[in-house]
Amino acid sequence: MAIKFFKYQATGNDFLIIDNRLHIFNKNNTKLIAKLCDRRFGIGADGLILLEPNAVYDFEMIYYNADGKQSSMCGNGGRCIVALARRLEMIQDTTNFIAIDGLHKAIIDGSQVSLKMRDVVQISRVNGGFMLDTGSPHYVSMRSDLNALDVQFEGSQIRNSTTFKKDGINVNFVTSISQERFAVRTYERGVEGETLSCGTGVTAVAVAMHASKETDKQRIELQTKGGILEVCFEVDNSTYVNVWLSGSAQYIFEGTIENDF
Repeated sequence: MAIKFFKYQATGNDFLIIDNRLHIFNKNNTKLIAKLCDRRFGIGADGLILLEPNAVYDFEMIYYNADGKQSSMCGNGGRCIVALARRLEMIQDTTNFIAIDGLHKAIIDGSQVSLKMRDVVQISRVNGGFMLDTGSPHYVSMRSDLNALDVQFEGSQIRNSTTFKKDGINVNFVTSISQERFAVRTYERGVEGETLSCGTGVTAVAVAMHASKETDKQRIELQTKGGILEVCFEVDNSTYVNVWLSGSAQYIFEGTIENDF
């Protein structure tokens, strides 16, 4: 049976999404998932997402990294799956869906999709940077010159360090442009390289910059290599609540995966 897929991107973070409401895709075939995401021997993507049915909410999101392994929450992927659900006429301009880190709400306004992220309860100082969980674990490090930074090398060194090697961590390098805007480059585990954008990553950066008093703003623009994202939040007794990630999420193309792929 040929399986239909959709290709979406959100500020350069690209995904293959499969409507798996009929459970036609074998989600245990990690080798196939990795091959589909391969940019030379497959279709090419930073990750693969399954849209599955849920008895309570509009749908369920299951996310796999490009290495084929099921992973934690993906913010840009979450915004893309919402855009697809709208395209499939499953939802209108608002939705509630479930992902590995719990319930998410989303609002669609044209090509812009705003996704409510999980609360951020704990921010730790580790090796001169910040460690926090925004649905996925992230490390945030301030740097003075992002353009000159070897993200592949330095990100890999941190991700595979003894501190983080057991489960791995996503690594974000950030520099301040103004109180309202920060530039970010991200090394993602599972991709094992730099991506043009990372939704949970820029969320982690925005929260870390506020917690460290690099900014007092609660609505922050994040400049990634793939475009601009916005994060806004409220603070309640040192817990970051009502956290929203906003930006574009766009359909690229669709096709079919054949049996002999």
